[in-house]
Amino acid sequence: MHRVVALLRPPQSTFELGCAAQVFGIERLGLPTRYAFEVCTEHPGPVATYAGYDMLVTEGLAALDRADTVIVPGWLPVQEPPSATVVRALRRAHARGARVASICSGAFLLAHAGLLDGRRATTHWAQTDELAARFPLVRVDPDVLYVDHGDVATSAGAGAGFDLCMHLVRRDQGARYAADIARTMVMPPHREGGQLQYSAPPHPAQFDGSLAPLLDWAAERLGEPVTVESLAVRAGLSTRTLARRFAEQLGTSPGQWLLARRLAVAQDLLESSDLPLEAIARRVGLSSATNLRRRFASALGTTPGAYRRVFRDRGLADKH
Repeated sequence: MHRVVALLRPPQSTFELGCAAQVFGIERLGLPTRYAFEVCTEHPGPVATYAGYDMLVTEGLAALDRADTVIVPGWLPVQEPPSATVVRALRRAHARGARVASICSGAFLLAHAGLLDGRRATTHWAQTDELAARFPLVRVDPDVLYVDHGDVATSAGAGAGFDLCMHLVRRDQGARYAADIARTMVMPPHREGGQLQYSAPPHPAQFDGSLAPLLDWAAERLGEPVTVESLAVRAGLSTRTLARRFAEQLGTSPGQWLLARRLAVAQDLLESSDLPLEAIARRVGLSSATNLRRRFASALGTTPGAYRRVFRDRGLADKH
């Protein structure tokens, strides 16, 4: 059981906390429970929220000493530094091997603790300039949904907190388990961290130009030689206009979207089937096992074989 502890600070944003609680703290019918979730705060007792009510938090900072993952779901107001006690507790948890992740303004606490020095990080787009000005050793990226270094991760605001939490689940438990969680929340299972936090609003004439039918068409044909050019032909657009539509509506490029979809289906097949790598590569449109291995390593930092061993074994264990 992977223990996730959310570190709260009054007044607490209930939405950012809700992102973590909904992903890690809910028991779901028919899905094995792989996370234990709890909350803590520096001074246990009533914790005020921005929603106008208090929460009763009974655990203090000692809870961080038993966490596998520490999540900081916002840290407001950002102008007020944390206490030395909080900083020491967070550093101690990280030094012990706990993964530390922030949602939205929670990046400011990670920066105060020195966990972001020399690293890329992000926060809500409205706070990126302040984060960069106050912590010059942090390489602030204002354009991404989340940044994951393995031991430390940061996300942008609002819905990007869900994206980071779902990314951590995929990394821990595999694509199929994460997709099952996303399905219970009626959410798309995966948004790449490199997507834009926000994009320019489309011109009014483009509101009817949703990419959804095109995306559905492409997703049903991943095993075929679907290219950016064939997507443009199907949409009746130039490749340049298609790229602009993808940037406006999805915050990514057509080629990146295609590759992400192919890798997501490959992950599912590795978890759920005994198909050889060559067959999986052909089925998702990556042409060969060699290309699948290369793309997999670049995107996920592991090999298809290692991924299959980890997540097939975990899935079989759930059934016994």
